[in-house]
Amino acid sequence: MADTIVTAEAVQKLREVTGAGVMDCRKALIEAEGDVDRAKAILAEKGLEKVEKRAGREAGAGLVESYVHNERIGVLLDVRAETDFVVRSEPFRALAHDLAMHIAAAAPETVEELLAQPYVKDESKPVKDVIGEVIAKVGENVTVNKFFRLEV
Repeated sequence: MADTIVTAEAVQKLREVTGAGVMDCRKALIEAEGDVDRAKAILAEKGLEKVEKRAGREAGAGLVESYVHNERIGVLLDVRAETDFVVRSEPFRALAHDLAMHIAAAAPETVEELLAQPYVKDESKPVKDVIGEVIAKVGENVTVNKFFRLEV
């Protein structure tokens, strides 16, 4: 396993696909003996472990995302992370926007219902797993605090 040669290009490719750090990608590729698909699976497994460890941490920094669809449906979403640094990051902001669009389309009534719904952009996974993927990328707990949806 330690004899596996991992190229910088393979590490960069895995990083682009997963958003994981350089050393995590390198270790996963070594463990997977250079197989990028197996390395992605290894990173996903480790990412999920990280998500479970972060679940209890307080998410005190936040962002209010708004979304209006065809001037008939409006959403205000309060989504939180542990630090302002993560709140300003692209993965977090993209998640907030996508969740606001999801709420406009799927009309959940509670945060719990939102988390259990199939994600509108990829119905093979629930919203909870989409948030988990962002947690694995940014390295902090991310929570949906509350939201409001108004339709006329």
